[in-house]
Amino acid sequence: MRKALRWLLALTVLIGTLSTAGAATAAQPEATTDIKDRLLAIPGMSLVEEKPYTGYRFFVLNYTQPVDHRHPSKDTFQQRITVLHKDVSRPTVFYTGGYNVSTTPSRREPTQIVDGNQISMEYRFFTPSRPAPADWTKLDIWQAASDQHRIFKALKPLYDRKWLSTGGSKGGMTATYYERFYPRDMDGVVAYVAPNDVVNKEDSAYDEFFAEVGTKECRDRLNGVQREALVRREPLEQRYAAYAAENGYTFDTVGSLDKAYEATVLDYVWGFWQYSLLSDCGTIPADAKNATDEEIWNSIDTIAGFSFYTDQGLEPYTPYYYQAGTQLGAPTIVFPHIEKQYIRYGYLPPRNFVPRSIPMTFQPYAMRDVDTWVRHNARQMLFVYGENDPWGAEQFRLGKSARDSYVFTAPGANHGARVAGLVDSEKALATAKILEWAGVAPAAVKADASLAKPLAKFDAKLDKRGTERTLRP
Repeated sequence: MRKALRWLLALTVLIGTLSTAGAATAAQPEATTDIKDRLLAIPGMSLVEEKPYTGYRFFVLNYTQPVDHRHPSKDTFQQRITVLHKDVSRPTVFYTGGYNVSTTPSRREPTQIVDGNQISMEYRFFTPSRPAPADWTKLDIWQAASDQHRIFKALKPLYDRKWLSTGGSKGGMTATYYERFYPRDMDGVVAYVAPNDVVNKEDSAYDEFFAEVGTKECRDRLNGVQREALVRREPLEQRYAAYAAENGYTFDTVGSLDKAYEATVLDYVWGFWQYSLLSDCGTIPADAKNATDEEIWNSIDTIAGFSFYTDQGLEPYTPYYYQAGTQLGAPTIVFPHIEKQYIRYGYLPPRNFVPRSIPMTFQPYAMRDVDTWVRHNARQMLFVYGENDPWGAEQFRLGKSARDSYVFTAPGANHGARVAGLVDSEKALATAKILEWAGVAPAAVKADASLAKPLAKFDAKLDKRGTERTLRP
């Protein structure tokens, strides 16, 4: 009996050993399979191209998405994503700018901080990630968040460490909306310069911002050029007409060259503070009344861009203006330094920048819902703003029930504000939190946040970039 039991025990151990070896052998191909093959084994994933970059693998991919996540079995479209692959043992940063995705390898600030992988997503309806035909009713913040959710679910088995979502401007908004609808996906959120237009009709915060930003001398210079451009409307519009004819620009969407001209001029002061620094005020004509037409034209064109409100300039941004006019909201500002007789249309709402063939109905509850959720439910969320950025006039704010979440403002910064531009104590805390949320904080940093630094060295090609040049968030 004892011999039989010993034999049975030995047989059990042997079977267990063989089973373990078999399991290890079965798992071995997966461990050694090239990351490209593993990515392309995901249902719905296809390769557009791979681009080499030292220390990384970089893939441009298409991923099949439902046009309507409420009815996933119906129509689909191809959504473009990129993968900057470091190592499956590293954390992953999920980035979107809220517009098109760049197909050039780049690394966002949180990716450098955690020395991780980066997944970047093109926002739905920005070409080529646009369903055909385009059902614009399927362009909303929930559908876009659901795009991110499906991508995350598809890639999480490959990149099984911690995930952070991030984005700047509309991308910061997108990361916030994603967290609101799928709060269990990410381990942390880093949202940069994300506007929060809770009540679309109440925009006095922007007017207060422009009355105080920078210095009086700088404001006076900018206001003077803006006013003078409207005083000299007739000769400068003649130049605009010649400029449009030379470049083949048309004005069907906005309605007329006159409306496009005024819209560009009224964007001028906003555009300066969005992209420039107080130190750039010296480039603005100091005496606008005595400046030449050429000087006025060049200053407006350099900062606001006379090509933007043409049909050709607006077309790539139709998805943004559609969302601004249906859910996101858009600011309306006043111009107390300009006499009423010089302003014919005022600050135009988004409806003016979307073809009339696309219906739009505003949903005032969409941003109120997100704002309420963030105030009461934020967990491991970091918001970074720039002191001199107009879009920061209406920010996300945290309520008493928010946990381990922060709102920081970088002094003197514009729409390109980063953690690196915060005051030292806040920069250290923000960096430490990003490392902690990603699960890679060194023991020394856990004990003393002031020691926190990015884990990856700065790479001029991957990390150096300017703010995207569009007068939109």
